Amino acid sequence: MDRVDLDGRATVAVIDDHAIARRGLRSLLGSATPGLDVIADGATVDIALGTGPGADADVVVLDLQLVPGRPTLDGLQRLIDAGKRVVVYTQFVDDALAVRCVDVGALAYVTKPEVEEHLIEAVRAAAAGNPYTPPNLGGALAGDTDPTRPELSVQEITALRVWFTSRSKGMAAEAMGVAPATIHTYIDRARMKYAARGRPARSKAEMVKRALEDGLVTLADLEPPERHR
Repeated sequence: MDRVDLDGRATVAVIDDHAIARRGLRSLLGSATPGLDVIADGATVDIALGTGPGADADVVVLDLQLVPGRPTLDGLQRLIDAGKRVVVYTQFVDDALAVRCVDVGALAYVTKPEVEEHLIEAVRAAAAGNPYTPPNLGGALAGDTDPTRPELSVQEITALRVWFTSRSKGMAAEAMGVAPATIHTYIDRARMKYAARGRPARSKAEMVKRALEDGLVTLADLEPPERHR
């Protein structure tokens, strides 16, 4: 998703399982905000992954808790794997969850108490492909002091995920739409970061193990794409 209109306008898809919340976000991000246009909303991530208007949105605003209980990252991972620019908004003020969402590839993690002040700016930043750090996310990132956990970029995480389900780095590069040298660079950087933290990942199998340990992927993510059809 590389398209953002030159006049600064951006389109948005809103995903929340509560219709009242979707209407509120439509108002906040649409009619009440010049330059933003909510073109689709729904209760599942499928509205941003199908063939309808939501699939063309510049930014997806995602509530993590689409079913009762604790939030899951499954929907976020599906959106990131599809190349979407995602802003997470959630009721959970949870440092570990916030860090995991950013590691997966979310460009912002906005808690619901921060929505009125920070969601619009987070969406505008995401439309330009930039991260945005509200106060709660800033505190979570500052507190992430696990000495064994490397800080991988969104591109590095994406490259690893695509590589894990591809037969070769060349095929992974084609799937990502980048040059083979680029995906080699992303993977090599991830390897160096793990080695620097005392957790070498010299082979693909070792790198998969590290990614599973850190929650960057799940076992379901490692299935070949054709399994999901």
